[in-house]
Amino acid sequence: MCSVRVSTEDQFRNGHSLDEQKERMLKLCDYKNYEVYKVYEDAGINAKNMNRPAFQEMIQDIKDGKINKIIVYKLDRLTRSIKDLEEICTFLEENNCSLESMCEDINTSTANGKFFIRMLTILAQLEIERTSERTKFGMVGAVKKGHFVGRPPIGYDKVDKKLVVNDIESEVIRRIFDLYVKGVAANAITKLLNEEKALNRKWIPTLVDRILSNEIYIGNYVHRKTVSNEESQRFDGVAPAIIEEEVFNIA
Repeated sequence: MCSVRVSTEDQFRNGHSLDEQKERMLKLCDYKNYEVYKVYEDAGINAKNMNRPAFQEMIQDIKDGKINKIIVYKLDRLTRSIKDLEEICTFLEENNCSLESMCEDINTSTANGKFFIRMLTILAQLEIERTSERTKFGMVGAVKKGHFVGRPPIGYDKVDKKLVVNDIESEVIRRIFDLYVKGVAANAITKLLNEEKALNRKWIPTLVDRILSNEIYIGNYVHRKTVSNEESQRFDGVAPAIIEEEVFNIA
């Protein structure tokens, strides 16, 4: 059984056409005396997830015992997700099916092939984590220099990588805090802002809640606040304050 995939980006950059992949794999199958049950093709679809029609058809055929080996042109033709690759390998073992990759010379029907693909996924995951660390440290370094990473929150503009107060938007921010401190609920504030067509945008309660809990409005930036199992970092004086700290704390 052969599995081929190509996205428009792949074909443009590398010329990895479906026909080319198919021809080379069929020659390999012929050379190794493999009986080809079916060629599964996903054209113009990337491999970021497993929700691809031909891929799902292939999975079902494996479950039904119709095939016992997958031949792929390259591993990234099958998936570009390390997590998905691990799941696929486990699934294949449970269903007595092996995986063979032409370009990487990988064959999981052998002990060496299984070991190699495990090491490949471990090394790939390590590189992902290293890249994540470099990105995190780069972001922290930028914040320490007073540079704001990402889109500016409502109430600010970004000029030369730094946040500056937007006079019009900041008045709406002050009003939100003022109303809330006076006892007006977030839902009622949302309704009022929509009736007034404030800043010509659609307001929802969760947005108002996020504004009321965002320390950027007193000048501080909290990094990794929404990431579970990770300690957040607070940086003071990153932006000019729109709200007095006492008002923020009351809210």
